[in-house]
Amino acid sequence: MKTIPFLITIDTEGDNLWQSQAEVSAHNARFLPRFQQLCERYGFKPCYLTNHEMATDADYQAFARDAIARGTAEVGMHLHAWNSPPAHPATDRGGQAQAYLIEYPREIMRAKIDFMTKLLEDTFGVKMLSHRAGRWAFNETYAGLLLEYGYRVDCSVTPHVDWSATPGATAGGTDYRAFPDRAYFVDPADISKPGASPLLELPMTTRPKYAPWVQALKTGADRLRGKHRPASIVWMRPRGGNAKQMMALADQRLAAGADYVEFMLHSSEFMPGGSPTFRDEAAIEGLYADLEQLFEHLAARFEGLTLAGFHQRLTAAAGS
Repeated sequence: MKTIPFLITIDTEGDNLWQSQAEVSAHNARFLPRFQQLCERYGFKPCYLTNHEMATDADYQAFARDAIARGTAEVGMHLHAWNSPPAHPATDRGGQAQAYLIEYPREIMRAKIDFMTKLLEDTFGVKMLSHRAGRWAFNETYAGLLLEYGYRVDCSVTPHVDWSATPGATAGGTDYRAFPDRAYFVDPADISKPGASPLLELPMTTRPKYAPWVQALKTGADRLRGKHRPASIVWMRPRGGNAKQMMALADQRLAAGADYVEFMLHSSEFMPGGSPTFRDEAAIEGLYADLEQLFEHLAARFEGLTLAGFHQRLTAAAGS
């Protein structure tokens, strides 16, 4: 019997946000049905973590409402603070800096979470339970606000990854190197530790590419050359031609007793030209070839579950 969930998280956002744009388009919504059909063929249930421009796109609205009605997907919240209302020009800076939400004053953080939560719930007619922070930036203030608005799952933590050198408007992102790599209920006073809150953290499935001593040698060599490069991390995320690497990561996590494996991709990466990685139709076909291999490999040992469904399972088991 399959008991290990395969959690599919899609950062559902505008087209090619890796490039600065005066206006953000959402054409990639038209390319999501193919991915959804693939997931359903294998019994997997994506969570579409949705930001502002996608939530207001008619094509995406129709797609997501249909999946929700059939019970084959979940919609959650993904907040890009720099272009999500209400505006706060002092920090938004016209969107050019792609400010982290954690850089805003608390009252502005709350106002942006309030706006997005209500927009998503009014649009899709379901309670928002799952969330991922824009650009992976999360802290205790953010966690407390999610709890205030009734969220039950966060998946912003990326174990082994330090985002502090990745700038926002005024500062870097969150350093997750000391965070757990398994599911845990968050301590609101210290989000790196398990606690008694109802907010379940589901960290991304990642692992260091090299053994610690090898990485130390590489880091030391970089310092001698005057370079600073982050540690090499393997993600459960398509990069083009990395199906075997993702399968090996899933196998390694399963052998280590992991309670789930979590996959991620951006919605725009399903559209030719929607990302730097998948630039044309040939690259998209390569992506789907990788996904077919990965899903076929996982299908016998993993089951499809939404993020909220995983939370419900854990809390039911704890109460039994």
